[in-house]
Amino acid sequence: MMLVSAALIILLIAIGGILFEIAGEAWDSWRWPPTGALQEIGGHRLHIDREGERGPVVVFESGIAASSLSWKLVQPRVAEFARTCSYDRAGLGWSDASRTPPSLAVIVRDLRALLSGAGLPGPYIFVAHSFGGLVARWYASHYPEEIAALVLVDPLAACEWAHPDGVHKRMLARGVHLSRRGKLLARFGVVRFCLDLAMAGARGLPKLVAKLTSGGANTPDKMTGEIRKLPREVWPMVKSHWCRPKCFEAMARHLELLPGNSEAALAAPVPEAIPVTVLAAFDCAEARLREYDEMTKRSRAGRQIQMKDCGHWIHLDRPEAVVAAIREFAGV
Repeated sequence: MMLVSAALIILLIAIGGILFEIAGEAWDSWRWPPTGALQEIGGHRLHIDREGERGPVVVFESGIAASSLSWKLVQPRVAEFARTCSYDRAGLGWSDASRTPPSLAVIVRDLRALLSGAGLPGPYIFVAHSFGGLVARWYASHYPEEIAALVLVDPLAACEWAHPDGVHKRMLARGVHLSRRGKLLARFGVVRFCLDLAMAGARGLPKLVAKLTSGGANTPDKMTGEIRKLPREVWPMVKSHWCRPKCFEAMARHLELLPGNSEAALAAPVPEAIPVTVLAAFDCAEARLREYDEMTKRSRAGRQIQMKDCGHWIHLDRPEAVVAAIREFAGV
């Protein structure tokens, strides 16, 4: 009898969690609608956020689990002298999930369809952070006539992940496992409940859940530290995205394909006619700096700038440096 009662309690808690998540997503959709527009590209919709009325078209590509919101310190400033476009890859931010694995070819196919449907002609100044650098390199290699210049913001080094050693393989496997665990917890409303508590100032339970979903109890502090660099009105939007199971699934898929995507980027050199500026973090490993150096030296107008005063999120720590690099290519 006690076992039956316990099972009934667990069932009721699970149902309550699912209903809590459904209600939370409905509330978020009403309170935090897309900052841009949802555009059908064949089977699913991608979110695109446009700013600016004149000048060249600048396309922003985000990091592996980031959304268009990560460019909110840069995009409005660039929109003063260019037409700008940030977007969310499938499954991230406001974009629909997709059943197709996010290979570089698929990501670029979707992006080209999005830009065409939005009436944004190239050639583009392509600005990419972290994982987005792989996307930028593949795009420039396969469609060079559509790219005017690349600004790579501490891009992921393909050499580190194309043929991962044992340590890197374990890191990826753990990341995929924890992302899928996060998806399950998010489906039952646990992630939303803990993020609500964290935003209200609670520490204990959010740290415990963070350890279960990311492997580190300090992850909320690290993530919060980066998010707090964005405009305050953006914070609850980021939180609402990372309550949703689809975002954890998208993260898992990106991690699963990272070796293959890195290998594809290495096999897709950027044509020398395309100018390339790389903004590197102060703590870059030597292997990454060598890859950056090779990339910029291959370009007829390439340069590498190591930012001595900021880490991986240069567009949050030094947005003016990213804007300045874009401005040089915009001709203003």
